[in-house]
Amino acid sequence: MRSTTDLDPILVLPGLGDWGLQHWQTLWLAGRPGFRRVEQADWETPRCSDWVARLDAAVQKAGAQALLVAHSAACSLVAHWVAAYGQRVRGALLVGPSDTEAPSYPVGPTGFAPMPLVRLPFASTVVASSDDPYVSLERAELFARAWGSRFVNVGSAGHINTASGLGAWPAGLELLEELNARGSSGS
Repeated sequence: MRSTTDLDPILVLPGLGDWGLQHWQTLWLAGRPGFRRVEQADWETPRCSDWVARLDAAVQKAGAQALLVAHSAACSLVAHWVAAYGQRVRGALLVGPSDTEAPSYPVGPTGFAPMPLVRLPFASTVVASSDDPYVSLERAELFARAWGSRFVNVGSAGHINTASGLGAWPAGLELLEELNARGSSGS
């Protein structure tokens, strides 16, 4: 298995509001030239179709061997992108998927609901927490089943973000390496 410093390309997809300097996605980008952040024009009140178009452009540039690392609303983005384009990548790590249909979903973003429950045509892993304020464990498991994803419950870790105190989240990098191996084998 390749080291995460050797994985290429990795497209990092932040969720709503972007993230801070201590978010695990930010820390993963540091010192890993194969990791590339997908920039969005509007982090607070985006239109899903705009985010999908940006993701599609990034995948077209990176190629079908890309791995996606999505957090929060970006998990919905990946499902919407597959529903719209049916594209393949090597795999997707989908962390803390926000339930776009829940009352806890922020007001402002448009077009993210309903959550697409389409089977993803590539290897994927959904990572969820038992006390995430933006998705119940049951809904996260439903998403994983619908998407054909491996499901990982990390226990009590909130929204799996900066407030969770994960730092560079080495366990998440291990999940990414495992996903890379599954994606490379075509499963």
